[in-house]
Amino acid sequence: MWNYTDKVMDHFLNPRNVGEIPDADGIGEVGNIVCGDAMKLYIKLDDKKEFVADVKFQTFGCASAIASASALTEMVKGKPLAESSKVTNQDIADFLGELPEEKMHCSVMGMEALQAAFAHIKKQNPAAKITDPVTEAGYDPEGLDRIVCHCFTVSERKIREVILANGLKTVEQVTHYCKAGGGCGGCKPDIEEILAKVNGNAHPAGAPEAAAVVKPLTNLQRINLIQKTFDQEIRPALQQDGGDAELVDIAGDRIQVKLCGRCAACPSAHQTLKQYIEAKLRETVSPSLTVEEVR
Repeated sequence: MWNYTDKVMDHFLNPRNVGEIPDADGIGEVGNIVCGDAMKLYIKLDDKKEFVADVKFQTFGCASAIASASALTEMVKGKPLAESSKVTNQDIADFLGELPEEKMHCSVMGMEALQAAFAHIKKQNPAAKITDPVTEAGYDPEGLDRIVCHCFTVSERKIREVILANGLKTVEQVTHYCKAGGGCGGCKPDIEEILAKVNGNAHPAGAPEAAAVVKPLTNLQRINLIQKTFDQEIRPALQQDGGDAELVDIAGDRIQVKLCGRCAACPSAHQTLKQYIEAKLRETVSPSLTVEEVR
Protein backbone atom coordinates (compact mmCIF):
# COMPACT_ATOMS: atom_id res chain seq x y z
CA MET A 1 0.00 0.00 0.00
CA TRP A 2 2.82 2.39 0.84
CA ASN A 3 6.24 2.90 -0.73
CA TYR A 4 8.76 2.99 2.12
CA THR A 5 12.43 3.88 1.90
CA ASP A 6 15.04 1.30 2.85
CA LYS A 7 15.78 3.28 6.01
CA VAL A 8 12.13 3.21 7.09
CA MET A 9 12.03 -0.55 6.57
CA ASP A 10 15.30 -0.98 8.49
CA HIS A 11 13.98 0.94 11.52
CA PHE A 12 10.67 -0.93 11.29
CA LEU A 13 12.20 -4.40 11.07
CA ASN A 14 15.14 -3.63 13.37
CA PRO A 15 13.88 -0.93 15.76
CA ARG A 16 16.47 0.69 18.02
CA ASN A 17 16.07 1.45 21.73
CA VAL A 18 12.85 -0.47 22.34
CA GLY A 19 11.73 -0.87 25.94
CA GLU A 20 11.28 1.26 29.04
CA ILE A 21 13.45 3.08 31.58
CA PRO A 22 12.16 2.48 35.13
CA ASP A 23 13.90 5.57 36.57
CA ALA A 24 13.32 7.87 33.59
CA ASP A 25 13.57 11.62 34.18
CA GLY A 26 10.84 12.25 31.65
CA ILE A 27 8.02 10.19 30.12
CA GLY A 28 5.93 11.30 27.17
CA GLU A 29 2.81 9.39 26.19
CA VAL A 30 0.69 10.36 23.18
CA GLY A 31 -1.91 8.83 20.89
CA ASN A 32 -4.73 6.42 21.58
CA ILE A 33 -4.76 2.69 20.85
CA VAL A 34 -8.49 2.92 20.06
CA CYS A 35 -7.70 5.45 17.31
CA GLY A 36 -4.90 3.34 15.85
CA ASP A 37 -1.54 4.59 17.14
CA ALA A 38 0.03 5.20 20.55
CA MET A 39 3.59 5.95 21.65
CA LYS A 40 5.40 6.15 24.99
CA LEU A 41 8.87 7.70 25.18
CA TYR A 42 11.27 7.41 28.14
CA ILE A 43 14.19 9.82 28.60
CA LYS A 44 17.06 9.53 31.10
CA LEU A 45 19.36 12.51 31.57
CA ASP A 46 23.01 12.60 32.58
CA ASP A 47 23.97 13.53 36.14
CA LYS A 48 24.26 17.23 35.25
CA LYS A 49 20.83 17.19 33.57
CA GLU A 50 22.27 18.61 30.36
CA PHE A 51 22.31 15.65 27.95
CA VAL A 52 20.00 12.81 26.94
CA ALA A 53 21.93 9.85 28.40
CA ASP A 54 19.42 7.20 27.36
CA VAL A 55 16.09 6.99 25.56
CA LYS A 56 13.68 4.13 24.89
CA PHE A 57 10.23 3.78 23.41
CA GLN A 58 7.17 1.58 23.29
CA THR A 59 4.67 1.98 20.46
CA PHE A 60 1.49 0.45 19.12
CA GLY A 61 0.96 1.20 15.46
CA CYS A 62 2.02 0.75 11.87
CA ALA A 63 5.45 0.49 10.25
CA SER A 64 5.76 4.27 10.03
CA ALA A 65 4.96 4.72 13.72
CA ILE A 66 7.59 2.18 14.76
CA ALA A 67 10.19 3.58 12.35
CA SER A 68 9.52 7.18 13.43
CA ALA A 69 9.92 6.30 17.12
CA SER A 70 13.10 4.30 16.47
CA ALA A 71 14.59 7.11 14.37
CA LEU A 72 13.69 9.70 17.01
CA THR A 73 15.59 7.83 19.71
CA GLU A 74 18.69 7.70 17.51
CA MET A 75 18.40 11.42 16.80
CA VAL A 76 18.29 12.57 20.44
CA LYS A 77 20.40 10.00 22.26
CA GLY A 78 23.62 11.58 23.57
CA LYS A 79 22.55 15.06 22.43
CA PRO A 80 22.26 18.24 24.57
CA LEU A 81 18.77 19.06 25.83
CA ALA A 82 18.76 22.40 24.03
CA GLU A 83 19.37 20.62 20.72
CA SER A 84 17.13 17.62 21.31
CA SER A 85 14.13 19.72 22.31
CA LYS A 86 14.11 21.40 18.90
CA VAL A 87 13.58 18.20 16.87
CA THR A 88 10.54 18.51 14.58
CA ASN A 89 8.43 15.96 12.76
CA GLN A 90 10.06 17.02 9.49
CA ASP A 91 13.48 16.28 11.01
CA ILE A 92 12.27 12.75 11.75
CA ALA A 93 10.92 12.30 8.22
CA ASP A 94 14.16 13.65 6.73
CA PHE A 95 16.21 11.29 8.89
CA LEU A 96 14.23 8.37 7.47
CA GLY A 97 14.66 9.60 3.91
CA GLU A 98 10.96 10.13 3.33
CA LEU A 99 7.53 9.17 4.65
CA PRO A 100 4.33 8.90 2.57
CA GLU A 101 2.24 12.03 3.17
CA GLU A 102 -0.57 9.83 4.50
CA LYS A 103 1.84 8.62 7.21
CA MET A 104 3.33 11.96 8.27
CA HIS A 105 1.14 11.94 11.38
CA CYS A 106 3.47 9.19 12.70
CA SER A 107 6.42 11.59 12.67
CA VAL A 108 4.19 14.21 14.33
CA MET A 109 3.32 11.67 17.03
CA GLY A 110 7.05 11.13 17.62
CA MET A 111 7.60 14.88 17.99
CA GLU A 112 4.63 15.14 20.38
CA ALA A 113 5.95 12.27 22.52
CA LEU A 114 9.31 14.04 22.71
CA GLN A 115 7.65 17.34 23.65
CA ALA A 116 5.56 15.58 26.32
CA ALA A 117 8.65 13.90 27.81
CA PHE A 118 10.56 17.19 27.89
CA ALA A 119 7.56 18.96 29.44
CA HIS A 120 7.64 16.31 32.17
CA ILE A 121 11.36 16.95 32.71
CA LYS A 122 10.83 20.73 32.71
CA LYS A 123 8.13 20.42 35.37
CA GLN A 124 10.48 18.54 37.68
CA ASN A 125 13.62 20.47 36.71
CA PRO A 126 12.63 24.10 35.90
CA ALA A 127 16.28 25.00 35.22
CA ALA A 128 16.59 22.43 32.42
CA LYS A 129 17.53 24.03 29.09
CA ILE A 130 14.41 22.99 27.21
CA THR A 131 12.28 25.04 24.86
CA ASP A 132 8.61 24.49 25.65
CA PRO A 133 6.55 26.81 23.42
CA VAL A 134 3.21 25.73 24.87
CA THR A 135 4.27 26.38 28.46
CA GLU A 136 5.86 29.69 27.52
CA ALA A 137 2.75 30.83 25.64
CA GLY A 138 0.40 29.77 28.44
CA TYR A 139 -2.47 27.27 28.25
CA ASP A 140 -5.54 28.84 26.63
CA PRO A 141 -8.51 26.39 26.53
CA GLU A 142 -10.82 28.97 24.94
CA GLY A 143 -8.33 30.08 22.29
CA LEU A 144 -5.43 28.26 20.69
CA ASP A 145 -5.80 25.25 22.98
CA ARG A 146 -9.49 24.70 22.24
CA ILE A 147 -10.21 21.24 20.82
CA VAL A 148 -11.07 21.50 17.13
CA CYS A 149 -11.15 17.80 16.24
CA HIS A 150 -12.99 15.95 19.02
CA CYS A 151 -12.61 12.55 17.33
CA PHE A 152 -8.81 12.67 17.77
CA THR A 153 -8.56 15.43 20.44
CA VAL A 154 -6.52 17.83 18.28
CA SER A 155 -6.27 21.47 19.36
CA GLU A 156 -6.10 24.56 17.20
CA ARG A 157 -2.55 25.11 18.46
CA LYS A 158 -1.46 21.70 17.17
CA ILE A 159 -3.14 22.30 13.80
CA ARG A 160 -1.42 25.67 13.47
CA GLU A 161 1.92 24.10 14.38
CA VAL A 162 1.76 21.43 11.68
CA ILE A 163 0.57 23.94 9.08
CA LEU A 164 3.43 26.34 9.80
CA ALA A 165 6.13 23.69 10.21
CA ASN A 166 5.23 21.81 7.03
CA GLY A 167 3.75 24.46 4.73
CA LEU A 168 0.36 22.74 4.53
CA LYS A 169 -2.31 24.11 2.20
CA THR A 170 -5.27 21.71 2.30
CA VAL A 171 -7.50 20.04 4.88
CA GLU A 172 -6.43 16.64 3.55
CA GLN A 173 -2.78 17.48 4.26
CA VAL A 174 -3.65 18.57 7.80
CA THR A 175 -5.42 15.23 8.31
CA HIS A 176 -2.35 13.33 7.10
CA TYR A 177 -0.09 15.22 9.51
CA CYS A 178 -2.14 15.26 12.73
CA LYS A 179 -5.34 13.25 12.04
CA ALA A 180 -7.59 16.29 12.57
CA GLY A 181 -10.61 15.86 10.30
CA GLY A 182 -10.03 12.13 9.88
CA GLY A 183 -13.02 11.05 11.95
CA CYS A 184 -16.56 12.31 11.44
CA GLY A 185 -15.34 15.25 9.34
CA GLY A 186 -17.42 17.78 11.26
CA CYS A 187 -14.37 19.91 12.07
CA LYS A 188 -13.24 20.34 8.45
CA PRO A 189 -14.82 23.82 8.07
CA ASP A 190 -12.90 24.93 11.19
CA ILE A 191 -9.68 23.49 9.75
CA GLU A 192 -10.27 25.34 6.47
CA GLU A 193 -10.71 28.58 8.43
CA ILE A 194 -7.49 27.97 10.39
CA LEU A 195 -5.64 27.24 7.13
CA ALA A 196 -6.91 30.50 5.65
CA LYS A 197 -5.83 32.50 8.72
CA VAL A 198 -2.39 30.91 8.98
CA ASN A 199 -1.69 31.20 5.26
CA GLY A 200 -3.03 34.75 5.05
CA ASN A 201 -5.97 33.87 2.81
CA ALA A 202 -8.82 34.75 5.13
CA HIS A 203 -11.69 36.52 3.41
CA PRO A 204 -12.51 40.02 4.71
CA ALA A 205 -15.74 40.24 6.69
CA GLY A 206 -18.70 40.39 4.34
CA ALA A 207 -16.63 39.65 1.25
CA PRO A 208 -18.33 37.16 -1.06
CA GLU A 209 -16.49 33.94 -1.84
CA ALA A 210 -16.36 32.67 -5.39
CA ALA A 211 -18.14 29.37 -5.70
CA ALA A 212 -17.11 26.86 -8.30
CA VAL A 213 -19.97 25.75 -10.51
CA VAL A 214 -20.04 21.96 -10.52
CA LYS A 215 -22.65 20.00 -12.41
CA PRO A 216 -24.23 17.55 -9.96
CA LEU A 217 -23.97 13.84 -10.66
CA THR A 218 -27.06 11.70 -11.12
CA ASN A 219 -27.54 8.88 -8.62
CA LEU A 220 -26.43 6.33 -11.22
CA GLN A 221 -23.32 8.38 -12.14
CA ARG A 222 -22.48 8.78 -8.46
CA ILE A 223 -22.74 5.04 -7.74
CA ASN A 224 -20.73 4.15 -10.83
CA LEU A 225 -17.98 6.63 -9.89
CA ILE A 226 -17.79 5.25 -6.35
CA GLN A 227 -17.51 1.70 -7.71
CA LYS A 228 -14.90 2.73 -10.29
CA THR A 229 -12.77 4.55 -7.70
CA PHE A 230 -13.07 1.58 -5.36
CA ASP A 231 -12.07 -1.02 -7.95
CA GLN A 232 -9.40 0.94 -9.85
CA GLU A 233 -7.69 2.95 -7.09
CA ILE A 234 -8.58 1.90 -3.55
CA ARG A 235 -8.49 -1.92 -3.77
CA PRO A 236 -5.24 -2.13 -5.81
CA ALA A 237 -3.49 0.15 -3.28
CA LEU A 238 -4.67 -1.97 -0.32
CA GLN A 239 -3.74 -5.21 -2.10
CA GLN A 240 -0.14 -4.03 -2.47
CA ASP A 241 0.15 -4.30 1.32
CA GLY A 242 -1.66 -7.64 1.60
CA GLY A 243 -5.02 -6.10 2.43
CA ASP A 244 -8.28 -5.60 0.60
CA ALA A 245 -11.74 -4.13 1.00
CA GLU A 246 -15.25 -4.95 -0.16
CA LEU A 247 -17.86 -2.35 -1.10
CA VAL A 248 -20.94 -3.60 0.76
CA ASP A 249 -23.62 -0.94 0.27
CA ILE A 250 -24.26 2.69 -0.72
CA ALA A 251 -27.08 4.57 1.00
CA GLY A 252 -27.06 8.25 0.12
CA ASP A 253 -23.84 9.71 1.51
CA ARG A 254 -23.17 6.62 3.65
CA ILE A 255 -20.87 3.98 2.20
CA GLN A 256 -20.48 0.65 3.96
CA VAL A 257 -17.15 -1.10 3.53
CA LYS A 258 -15.78 -4.41 4.79
CA LEU A 259 -12.02 -4.58 5.33
CA CYS A 260 -10.38 -7.85 4.31
CA GLY A 261 -6.96 -9.54 4.44
CA ARG A 262 -4.36 -7.77 6.54
CA CYS A 263 -6.54 -4.67 6.75
CA ALA A 264 -9.14 -6.55 8.80
CA ALA A 265 -6.71 -7.29 11.64
CA CYS A 266 -4.55 -4.17 11.37
CA PRO A 267 -4.46 -1.94 14.50
CA SER A 268 -4.61 1.05 12.14
CA ALA A 269 -7.79 -0.19 10.41
CA HIS A 270 -9.82 2.86 11.44
CA GLN A 271 -7.10 5.11 10.08
CA THR A 272 -7.09 3.22 6.75
CA LEU A 273 -10.86 3.47 6.57
CA LYS A 274 -11.02 7.20 7.24
CA GLN A 275 -7.73 8.67 6.08
CA TYR A 276 -7.39 6.63 2.90
CA ILE A 277 -10.68 5.09 1.71
CA GLU A 278 -12.98 7.90 2.85
CA ALA A 279 -10.49 10.64 1.88
CA LYS A 280 -10.05 9.15 -1.60
CA LEU A 281 -13.81 8.87 -2.20
CA ARG A 282 -14.39 12.41 -0.93
CA GLU A 283 -11.66 13.69 -3.23
CA THR A 284 -12.93 11.81 -6.29
CA VAL A 285 -16.70 11.75 -5.82
CA SER A 286 -18.07 14.10 -3.13
CA PRO A 287 -16.81 15.75 0.11
CA SER A 288 -20.07 14.77 1.82
CA LEU A 289 -19.39 11.02 1.72
CA THR A 290 -18.90 9.07 4.94
CA VAL A 291 -17.41 5.58 5.05
CA GLU A 292 -18.50 3.09 7.71
CA GLU A 293 -16.97 -0.30 8.46
CA VAL A 294 -19.15 -3.40 8.56
CA ARG A 295 -17.95 -6.79 9.78
